[in-house]
Amino acid sequence: MKLYYTPGACSLAPHIAAVEAKVPLDLVKVDLATHKTEKGEDFYQINPRGYVPALQFDDGEVMTEAQVLLQAIADMKPEAGLMPKVGTRERLRTQALLAYVSTELHKGFGPLWGAKAFGDQGVAAAKTNLAKRFKELNERLGKQDYLGGSSFTAADAYAFTILNWTKMHRIDLDEYPNLVAYQRRVAERPAVKQAMKEEGLV
Repeated sequence: MKLYYTPGACSLAPHIAAVEAKVPLDLVKVDLATHKTEKGEDFYQINPRGYVPALQFDDGEVMTEAQVLLQAIADMKPEAGLMPKVGTRERLRTQALLAYVSTELHKGFGPLWGAKAFGDQGVAAAKTNLAKRFKELNERLGKQDYLGGSSFTAADAYAFTILNWTKMHRIDLDEYPNLVAYQRRVAERPAVKQAMKEEGLV
């Protein structure tokens, strides 16, 4: 399988999950400014939507959407524990967390990436909304080490990736000490270190 990624983008989440679960991937770097792969391919020919992550299976089919790819990778190696067993309440909780990260955190950064289009007012509103999410997560992580409890899951790979964007946008998380501690805790995981090293982020 091939994972089309851009360093530090949301594609880092399935990359982390694959390393955690020991699912082998061929990494293909994509320049989102030119929409060319490192091999000079037109990325639009691979993923017409033009964004990462894109996971190409061995039969050639390409699938997108970070939260879906995280679940797919986790289910390839269920013994890794990145997703609870299908049909359990724990599975539903983890899926709900993935959806929350996708819609409330990931999409919440949209106006910050498109600051010119959204203007100062749009950016300020986005930061206000994100602060509410940070507060909620900070309270949650004051009671447990990871989003779902005591164990690292696919939801943590996703949340860690998106929360790293606060550095790029100079958002100070110091008022959310549990969130800061969580980021540091996840960053120390060997699989996270490996994935970030492979993307040239550390």
